[in-house]
Amino acid sequence: MKKIFILCAAILLSCNNNTKGQTPEAVKKTFQAKYPGENDPDWHQDDHGYYEAHFKIDGVKYRADFNADGSWVETETSIDKKELPKAIKNAIKDNYDSEEITEIEKVDSATKGVFYDVEFKQKGKNRDVEFKENGTIIN
Repeated sequence: MKKIFILCAAILLSCNNNTKGQTPEAVKKTFQAKYPGENDPDWHQDDHGYYEAHFKIDGVKYRADFNADGSWVETETSIDKKELPKAIKNAIKDNYDSEEITEIEKVDSATKGVFYDVEFKQKGKNRDVEFKENGTIIN
């Protein structure tokens, strides 16, 4: 019985997607420079090959993505609809009023700057629409 337990534990550990011990030093260094004082993020590698740091600041959950060379890609956090800028709320009302929102994220991107990713429920795969603060759709 003890051998079965040890075997199961080894299998579970090998299937864990946590890459904390395998996160490149360049990624950790960039993370520390961008988020000083955040010393214990949970590291994972996503399907796109990005190294993801999951962490909290003042109780708010964040996810920051980095390339293997340490370059920062983006940081995002989930927000409520009431936190959206008024221009985006108006654009949603004008263009997507009948659609159900399933998730909203505020994203700070190295290439796009700050934008809001609003996910709408659809049959099959949900649809993401990205908005600039002024309500302009960027995707």
